[in-house]
Amino acid sequence: MDLTVETFKKEIAEALRNFDKYIICIDKTPEDCEASLKSLMEKAVKAYVNRAPGLRHGIALDKQVTIILSQTDDERPLCGIYFNLSSPYHKKVAKAGKA
Repeated sequence: MDLTVETFKKEIAEALRNFDKYIICIDKTPEDCEASLKSLMEKAVKAYVNRAPGLRHGIALDKQVTIILSQTDDERPLCGIYFNLSSPYHKKVAKAGKA
């Protein structure tokens, strides 16, 4: 089976519906979110197809979204699209050696 972004068109559409309905504040417009999902899906597909023997997942993420493709007994992997929770009020932790 050739895996492409189009293979997961249904999952992307569902994620966009949820984005439009539930996401209150994220650093992306709906159009930017769709472009991000397609770009991340392409990266996840590449990671999945080129994964090392014994590995079962292809993962791609940015600060707001994580996409995971997981191997199954079928030819088509499972697809999970997650909106990462974060807060603009989250305190930044100073790295060691920086003042």
